Amino acid sequence: MIVLPFPLVATISLALTLAVASSGSLFRPDAWYERLRKPKLMPPGWVFPVVWTALYVLMALAAAEVFVHYDARLRSWALALYALQLVANAAWSWLFFKLHRPLWALWDLILLWILVLACILIFAQIETLAALLLVPYGFWLLIALYLNAATWALNRPMRR
Repeated sequence: MIVLPFPLVATISLALTLAVASSGSLFRPDAWYERLRKPKLMPPGWVFPVVWTALYVLMALAAAEVFVHYDARLRSWALALYALQLVANAAWSWLFFKLHRPLWALWDLILLWILVLACILIFAQIETLAALLLVPYGFWLLIALYLNAATWALNRPMRR
């Protein structure tokens, strides 16, 4: 077995995570989004890239922490769950901003939150720090769930 040093693993993990994250930038707010009624607690637009950048760095470090535990019994499952949640994460922008389907995006967010919770639980069995690094992500997803659900509810009568 080839054992890679943590800095290299963290760099690769960050590159992979940011590559997936950048897919979300392909689908950005448009005129449709600007016309939507937004919840009162909607943060200003600049908050989202700042928060998401920090979360993606924490996520990548968490995955790297799990990866370097080569002998961990649940390592493969943990990394598979991590990859799956990245796919669900990337799907949200496509569902919401490209397809203009806030309800589908909400279901995706619910799935994403469940996957992240599962990651936290399984990561905790491998490396506590890895699980803790995902906790802010889990909390932010709860905020995202509120924002998505409220936006959907406020705009439900609207049809494309």
